[in-house]
Amino acid sequence: MQLEVMVITGMSGSGKSVALHALEDAGYYCVDNLPPELLGAFLALEHAHHGRRVAVAMDVRSATALPLVPQQLQQLQRDGVLVRLLFLDASDDTLVRRFSETRRRHPLSSKALLDGQRALAQTIALERELLAQLRERSHVIDTSTLRPAQLLSYVKSLLPVPPDRLNLVFQSFAFKRGVPLDADYVFDVRMLPNPHYEPLLRPLTGRDAPVAEYLRQQPEATQMLEDIARFLDHWLPAMACNHRSYVTVAIGCTGGQHRSVYLVEQLAQRFAEQWNTLLRHRELDTG
Repeated sequence: MQLEVMVITGMSGSGKSVALHALEDAGYYCVDNLPPELLGAFLALEHAHHGRRVAVAMDVRSATALPLVPQQLQQLQRDGVLVRLLFLDASDDTLVRRFSETRRRHPLSSKALLDGQRALAQTIALERELLAQLRERSHVIDTSTLRPAQLLSYVKSLLPVPPDRLNLVFQSFAFKRGVPLDADYVFDVRMLPNPHYEPLLRPLTGRDAPVAEYLRQQPEATQMLEDIARFLDHWLPAMACNHRSYVTVAIGCTGGQHRSVYLVEQLAQRFAEQWNTLLRHRELDTG
């Protein structure tokens, strides 16, 4: 029976404990803060005990051993282990606010890696540098504006997705709340006619038929849909050949309620036959 390992990493304060809870609920055996040096031995022991699904959180609490992790994961994959990497991120402002609210000490603040006392913002910058290599290899979720219930839902949505094909994530968002950090491609659709200014459409969303019909009648919206689809048709096969597991396409409008939601819904339908597709509406999802 193939061993499946989900490696959770990311910025301190980004929600890794919430992600582990989601995986535990899904039947994974979860271990937090496992030293990278023990990863191979731990997985061999768990597999010998007939464990099949394991989740491990590793982060800068094991900063000196982090450079070992990419090589270890490559060896596990060569040995037939199914390895998934999930990186949780958040904006610097969000991380600073979370640490201030909880009054927790950043795990790097007391380590000799720092020259004396540095401001929290500098410590976060150092953490980003230490984790950069792992982030490049991982599927990234930006938790800056997510509630814990949303993050739980997002993590669980990744689990049934086949790992051997490119997985296409379409995400709508509001520019007024910031661009998602996890986006591979960002499309700005704020120039399209806005249903917000139609009194009967204002309380609805891009999922609702009247809004969809309104936008279908706008030549600019149809052109934007076709342009984005043509771009993705051209470049997604190349990304799949480059062994990418996930590609996140973020589409933003002013409020993340009408135009971006409509386009995400339409694109997800169009590409569902060719790729594994996931839908996220950042401003609408309630978890």
